[in-house]
Amino acid sequence: MKSILDFILAILLLLALLPFLFVSLLLAALSTKSTGIFTQIRIGQYGDPFTIYKLQTMKDGKVTSIGKILRKTKIDELPQLINILKGDMSFVGPRPDLPGYYDMLKGEQRKVLVLKPGLTSLAAIKYRNEEQLLAQQVEPLLYNDMVIFPDKVNMNLHYLKKRSVGYDLKIIGLTIKSLFN
Repeated sequence: MKSILDFILAILLLLALLPFLFVSLLLAALSTKSTGIFTQIRIGQYGDPFTIYKLQTMKDGKVTSIGKILRKTKIDELPQLINILKGDMSFVGPRPDLPGYYDMLKGEQRKVLVLKPGLTSLAAIKYRNEEQLLAQQVEPLLYNDMVIFPDKVNMNLHYLKKRSVGYDLKIIGLTIKSLFN
């Protein structure tokens, strides 16, 4: 049922946002002097890798001025509607991470891999400003590995136990609210 709702909502949003997405893609392409699309391998459901789509926000290793706006507003994430259409992702679920994180979980924590990665989650809301948080740390990678990632795993395990259409709608509502804070 969730996959069907994801598919229908993704189609409706893509159709409604098509002109906006086109302009955003054009701005991303011009500011980064690229195609405007960024792809990367991420870990999906059951630990299977997939290609995630985002708007390109960086040029020569630096976030462009347009890229900063796209990231802050999360507009750079909108191409992931295509990932939802392809069945790689859902609207709500753990944010897909790079290889070396979710795919390396052991024991009870590995249950997170039952979930399709999502466009949003309670962990994504909590760590909405993760880049700034990590930039404040003396050892950002260590802080991520020892504090942020384990917290995300615990939050996603909690979601696994509580998941329902109603809970997903609540998380989507909280996500929209967080965009305006």
